[in-house]
Amino acid sequence: MVITGVYYAAGLVAGGLLLSWLTRPAWGIPFCILAAFCLYFFRDPDRQAPEGPVAVSPADGKIVAVKPDGPDQTRVSIFLNVFDVHVNRTPISGKITSVQYKPGQFLVASREEASTANEQNTVTVEGQGTRIVFKQIAGLVARRIIFYKKTGDQVRIGDRVGHIQFGSRVDVFFGPEWEIGVREGERVQAGASVLARRRDL
Repeated sequence: MVITGVYYAAGLVAGGLLLSWLTRPAWGIPFCILAAFCLYFFRDPDRQAPEGPVAVSPADGKIVAVKPDGPDQTRVSIFLNVFDVHVNRTPISGKITSVQYKPGQFLVASREEASTANEQNTVTVEGQGTRIVFKQIAGLVARRIIFYKKTGDQVRIGDRVGHIQFGSRVDVFFGPEWEIGVREGERVQAGASVLARRRDL
């Protein structure tokens, strides 16, 4: 459980109890329902990362794009709806060499333009002779991107690195040394589903 969810839930329950006390008991029920949803939304299940020269998904959700992004790069885009786990994980082991935040719009995260127009946090991880870049991208409802790590931190494949509050998107960029193993329409799990395998190992 992400602790933020507990804070949200506690605030909603307190508001519901106060409203019930000031008005009618039934009027506080919607607040309790919202509190239960917050606890569900901020869940953080344990995941077991696979072994081998692979890159795992940094997010739960649906693959909405697998396409070239320049001459030697492929982009895999994952859309997270409000019912997906929103804790993000690192695709590979290595060192975080760059973290760059960029403010932007809050378009629906499933739209193609969201990759460049929306508020986003771009993270680069380098290790074992490769580099992967992934972006945490806010969506229509999401208004806060959280990243737990900083430049220079060492991470292991599947480590928790942050979360995005409510519906969002994560883009992952692979170089030519990676063979993509997913297609549009597939669902993936952060830290467990393999997105790509190394061609050169």
